[in-house]
Amino acid sequence: VQLVESGGGLVQPGGSLRLSCAASGFTFSSYYMSWYRQAPGKDRELVAGISSTGGYTSYGDSMKGRFTISRDNAKNTVYLQMNSLKPEDTAVYYCKAGRDWTNYWGQGTQVTVSS
Repeated sequence: VQLVESGGGLVQPGGSLRLSCAASGFTFSSYYMSWYRQAPGKDRELVAGISSTGGYTSYGDSMKGRFTISRDNAKNTVYLQMNSLKPEDTAVYYCKAGRDWTNYWGQGTQVTVSS
């Protein structure tokens, strides 16, 4: 099983980034996919989640209206479009695949929002 995040980097406040998470080794289309983030000294927090078919999405309160989660089951990939980025969005972003009692995590990608 592998979850490989990409697309992180350094961006100025107000800018945008699109994160990708490529999955392999399990039946991607059967799993609920989520993005989490963890800033230094803080707990890991939920950013967004999307159902297996993509028909349901949810977001953390501070991300609503700025972030969009989507998935392409044909490509086994989940995306996180992040707009209007703020310095407080700086964190390592992780994707997670969940189904029943099974969870898989990626290794994370760093997002730094700074001028």
